[in-house]
Amino acid sequence: MGAAPGGWLQAAHQVVGNIGCILGVDTQEIESLHFKNVETISADITQMEIIERIKAQSGLPFDVVLSDVAQNLSGVWDVDHARQIELARCALRIGRSLLRPKGNLLIKVFQGSETKEFQLDMKSSFSAFRIVKPPASRAESAELYCLGLGYVANVLSSVPTS
Repeated sequence: MGAAPGGWLQAAHQVVGNIGCILGVDTQEIESLHFKNVETISADITQMEIIERIKAQSGLPFDVVLSDVAQNLSGVWDVDHARQIELARCALRIGRSLLRPKGNLLIKVFQGSETKEFQLDMKSSFSAFRIVKPPASRAESAELYCLGLGYVANVLSSVPTS
């Protein structure tokens, strides 16, 4: 999710090679990467029907779900943080619907007042949980990634499903 312009798709293809299936989702059109096992969908992850669209396109289950989704920043930090956490919650809902048991989920978030609650919610669905700050991310950036390893499919969640 948040696959445009295609960098994450290329990175995923380097890991998966020609054996697995990769599906990119973004509100923007993504130019074809010309790999047979990479497909894309133009869609909004905040819309409830996205899960059914993804299932129809690629089937189930997924081993890994990545979310690098971000909105255009307004410059008002509290607003930008709240919007980012809402997108992260959508990604978590989608991940919980699409991951196979023991699958892995990576979601970008911005640090702020709602981050801890989101982390606790995500952590409840995985056997291991980590916060990752990639070396490429600037030290002063509020961006970080929540990494859930070993999805536990039968966990009840506080993330709304409708």
